[in-house]
Formats: sequence, C-alpha cells, structure tokens
Amino acid sequence: MSMRPTDINIAGAIDLSALRAPAAPPAGAAPASTSAHVLDVTEATFETEVLQRSMSVPVLIDFWAAWCGPCKQLSPVLEKLAEEGAGTWVLAKVDVDANQALSGQLQIQSIPTVLLALGGRLIQGFTGALPERDLRAFLEQVLAAAAQAGLPGPGGVPAEAGPPPVPTDPDLVAAEDAMSEGDYGAAIAAYEALLLRKPHDPEAVAGKAWASLLQRSADADADAVLARAEAAPDDAAAQTAAADVEVLTERIDEAIARLVSYVRRSAGDDRNAARVHLLELFDALDPEDPRIVTGRRALSNALF
Repeated sequence: MSMRPTDINIAGAIDLSALRAPAAPPAGAAPASTSAHVLDVTEATFETEVLQRSMSVPVLIDFWAAWCGPCKQLSPVLEKLAEEGAGTWVLAKVDVDANQALSGQLQIQSIPTVLLALGGRLIQGFTGALPERDLRAFLEQVLAAAAQAGLPGPGGVPAEAGPPPVPTDPDLVAAEDAMSEGDYGAAIAAYEALLLRKPHDPEAVAGKAWASLLQRSADADADAVLARAEAAPDDAAAQTAAADVEVLTERIDEAIARLVSYVRRSAGDDRNAARVHLLELFDALDPEDPRIVTGRRALSNALF
C-alpha cells in the first residue's frame, strides 16, 4: 500500500517564522534517548537536533503524548524503523504536553502527527497510526526526496535517488488520504469502492483490513481489553478484541495463538466468528511474514 508521491512536497514546506528562540530546558526534564537514531526533542533543542541535523539527513518528528492510544501504536514502530535505518534518517520525538509552545507554534492539532524536516525546512507528513508497510513506503519516499535535495547523508556521501513513484488508483489515493486523517470509515468506503472495480486487489484487501482494525480499536483501552479477555476466556468478542490489541502492539504471535486456541475449544457461531476475525487480521498483515505463514497453517490444523 504505497504512499503517494505528493505526500512529500518540498515546495510545500511549513513556515518556520513563528518559531520563537528556544527556551532553556525545564528543570527535571526527561533524559534524552540513548539511541543515536531516536531523539527526545524539546523546544530548547529543536533548532539543533531537528533543523540543523536535517541539513545532513532527514528527520521525522513524532508529536505524541503518554495518554494517546494511537501514539502507543505508532511510536514503537517508528523507533524500530529508525534503528533499522542506522542513521540514514533520524526520529525526533516531541511530547506535546511537555512542549505546548512548540506544538502550538507548529499548529499541531491532533496526535500522533509526524512532520518531516529536510534541508532545514519542515514538510507535512501524516497524522494517525499508519501500518508498518505504509511507514516503510513513506520512508522510501523520504530518502528519495533527500537524495533529490542533495543531502549528504550520515557518511557525507549523497544517497542514490530511488525509482520514480508509480501513479496510484484514485480510490486508493482517497483511502490513503482518509487514513492519514484518521477517518477510518471513509478509508474503508474507498477501499470497498476499489474492490468493486478490482475484486481481490491485494492493496485494497490489506488496506480495508487494516483500516477496519484501527476503527475497531480507536478508543480501546489496551489494558482493560486484555483484562476482560483474561476474565472471559470463552467470550468470542473479548478474545477477538484482545487479538486486535495484540496485533497493534506488535504481539502478533500472541494474537494468533489466542484465536487459534479459541477456535480449537469453541463451536458454532463463536468458532466461526473467531476464524473469520483471524483471517481478517492475516489480511491486514504482511503475507510474507513467517508468523502469518505459520499462523495460517495453525488455523488450518485447528479447523481440520
């Protein structure tokens, strides 16, 4: 499910004139991340850690808060990808509660919001928790844009430009726009429109499944959902909701094991509901992931 090339528009950079000179760091501020590729950034360090650093490598700025459920889904995936990137790009994390002035100056209206700093300029990124495959596609475009902008990269050697972006279907564009705005209902409708024209289209199937997962879990309290599943092991709805939470927190093996076990010990409509739900979760995830391949086999064995 690739991102559109227009998602990274260097010409549409954000005006930085409203940014005030950085204040001194507050007393007792949280220590910075120990990772060289994941930084905890404040108003005081934004100029140096984000804008100046972006003259060499792209910097993704993740605006988050401790109380934000979707942030808890997005941030760990971004951190993992930053480590994988090994310095080709840097993740800067901004706690909006601790940095309200900076968030206000940049007009952050909802979280999670991700901006891109490239060549000392800020560019609109996306809002909402995107699936990992979309984040990887977005990062490919970020690195290609960095190469086109002539950024030297972490080692001082210009990166090679990637292949030109491929145009996308208008319904797919509409779905991705809706996903970036957190409008999962509109995204599902756009994916369904695409499926009417192109039945079994893999991007539409995966996109609809992921949007449905996010819509179901948008307001879920992960701890409460898991506690309810623990207290009601025979409740199909409780078990499927818990599997959703586990997938969104990268506990995919646990989610698969939970629903396969439920399929083994249940019958009738409840058993079928768990089976269908697990298949939909498989659709939302990378089909080449070994955990999905193993999970499909385990579900088949449980059924037959």
